Amino acid sequence: MLTIDLNCDCGESFGPWQLGDDAALLPHVSSANVACGGHAGDPPTMRRTVRLCRELGVAVGAHPGYPDLQGFGRRPIPLEPEEVAAIVLAQIGALHAIARAEGVRLAHVKAHGALYNEAARDERLARAIAGAVAAFDRDLVLVGLAGSALVAAGVEAGLRVAREAFADRGYEADGSLRSRRLPDALILDPAKNLAQALDIALAGQVTSVDGARVALSADTICLHGDTPGAAERATALRRGLAAAGVEVRALRR
Repeated sequence: MLTIDLNCDCGESFGPWQLGDDAALLPHVSSANVACGGHAGDPPTMRRTVRLCRELGVAVGAHPGYPDLQGFGRRPIPLEPEEVAAIVLAQIGALHAIARAEGVRLAHVKAHGALYNEAARDERLARAIAGAVAAFDRDLVLVGLAGSALVAAGVEAGLRVAREAFADRGYEADGSLRSRRLPDALILDPAKNLAQALDIALAGQVTSVDGARVALSADTICLHGDTPGAAERATALRRGLAAAGVEVRALRR
């Protein structure tokens, strides 16, 4: 049977500020990217999220981002690669401590937001992130945009990598994600989410916003937890993949 990992970004609440509905979303995914306090999240939220993942059997991964709570990590910050490596290490370590206390082993690391997008094309940043992951634990899977510099850096560092695609993001003809500042960057229609996910899983392709067919080999598909109706769209996505004969399975078992 064809398999694919289905992941979500989660644990992004902070103090009294609640973002997303992780309790409704997480039962429908196989892997969770948990915010580590950089772009979002705080220690109590991290612990609640890890505990919920443990109860549901969802694989837990660290989701480090630029230290930018006000900008939700979606604004580039001009840091040197050495600084980025230290930030990534610190955030992985924070989640690791909480996961260990909950009897959970971290499975993967996926950068967030601007850090993820910049590392997709900036080899220096990509190597900094991959190097930090390798220094922390070489058994961790490094998740990066399919075809990106981050995936290449992970391979170069001797890590297992997971090529990521998105069910709820628009693509450009070169395989990059469409900027959130432009129309059609987000796909919030459940039927369109499923159609794009099936195209990726079954055909190894995606249709760009301008209609081009783009080759795309992926090991994991992301659905963002901070978008409206994420839980309902995840439910439809999981059911639709199963109906098409695609088994949803975590990256590391």
